[in-house]
Amino acid sequence: MKRKTVGELAGMKGRRKIAMVTAYDYTTAVLCERAGIDAMLVGDSAGMVVMGHENTVPVTVDHMCLFTESVARARREALVVSDMPFMSYQADASQAVSNAGRLVRAGADAVKLEGAACGAVSAISGVGIPVMGHLGVLPQTAHLGGGYSARGTDPESARALAEEAVALQEAGAFAIVLEVVGREAAAAVTRAVRIPTVGIGSGPDCDGQVLVLHDMLGMYDRIRPRFAKRYAELGAEVSGAVGRYADEVRSGQFPSREHWTEGHG
Repeated sequence: MKRKTVGELAGMKGRRKIAMVTAYDYTTAVLCERAGIDAMLVGDSAGMVVMGHENTVPVTVDHMCLFTESVARARREALVVSDMPFMSYQADASQAVSNAGRLVRAGADAVKLEGAACGAVSAISGVGIPVMGHLGVLPQTAHLGGGYSARGTDPESARALAEEAVALQEAGAFAIVLEVVGREAAAAVTRAVRIPTVGIGSGPDCDGQVLVLHDMLGMYDRIRPRFAKRYAELGAEVSGAVGRYADEVRSGQFPSREHWTEGHG
């Protein structure tokens, strides 16, 4: 059993597609490992699908350390990438390096930053911590005015995305997530850089794909992105199972003889 390295993931560009999912806890991370996933992203999307917030802004570095520790305990082969949450790297380079270091201590193999934060990427990668970039829709600031509409849908914005991607590469990023980027722009960015691109809602031409686990398993209904294929409907399965349990408790069917131990007081 051999853990994947950042170099191995980067080396998949042009060879085979990278399969990546989010994970936030030990139990689901074990299941993702068994499935043979290449990388697990400990996403700040946990703020929504685990913590119940409307967006990712309330997530702190402390939260991300807890989620990262839980996933890292399950990690056997997959690369673990941890999101740096809102305002954990924007203020200055020392803050960025310090917070990235906390996530590495918690078990991350790499960290991910949103936007063209080349200074932070350079500072963090400069101390030896691998960094994944993130362009396109930026969830941490989308509600502040950036919005959730597709990026790179016209020639000018597509060129800007490619320039930002190259800048992130030169700053030291080993890969870049492209979120809700027009297919042609995502393909152009993928050609423009030597490092892998990992798409989410950005078409088939990226070097890999990532989905939020709760979306693909049908466990989160507050938002249903059109790009998130639902491979199962576990939300309905879980609700149904818990409902059957409650009915059996109320009717006296559970526990039955095989579920208790005889003994004398």
